Amino acid sequence: MKLDPFYLIVPNADWIERLVPLGVKLVQLRVKQGSEPVLRSEICRARQVCAIHHCQLVVNDHWQLAIEESCDFVHLGQEDLSHADLHAIRASGLRLGLSTHDEMELETALAAQPDYIALGPVWPTILKKMKWAPQGVERLKTWKARVAPMPLVAIGGLNVDRLEQVFSKGADSAAVVTDITLSADPEQRTRDWIEATQPWR
Repeated sequence: MKLDPFYLIVPNADWIERLVPLGVKLVQLRVKQGSEPVLRSEICRARQVCAIHHCQLVVNDHWQLAIEESCDFVHLGQEDLSHADLHAIRASGLRLGLSTHDEMELETALAAQPDYIALGPVWPTILKKMKWAPQGVERLKTWKARVAPMPLVAIGGLNVDRLEQVFSKGADSAAVVTDITLSADPEQRTRDWIEATQPWR
């Protein structure tokens, strides 16, 4: 399986409606709170936009809703993985991505046989408070050797200027949140990412 090298992560469907039409082909909807009707509405809106623009939709955490709404992927953290029904996820055809931050988590993730593995934070990140130190780009090379041929996603502190570093060390996709969502011009920043990742498509 091949992932698009530009992996956009956004906090709600408004962002998906705003940025996916610019040419985004892989996006994660990362809604952390909300009632089931609110979450379902967000997922449905996101799925509709992604279907129109031929963009793969990854739902963070909410695997039951992702199954019910026929999404492309679900992405789980390690805590969410322990509560998820992997058989139900597989039976539905939903593809699975997993976060890893250390060797133990990598072993747990590999045992679950996901469709891709994410490693982070590569650099310091302001998205959320982390108990893990930045991994550095060399860790990507080590992780890729362990997970190949499964795609490896780099996340944490990425920007356009750092893409060459992560791809040269074996990452298949570069995930971004705040470099775009906190930008003064998110649309232009998204276009910059699309252009910058062209060599790895």
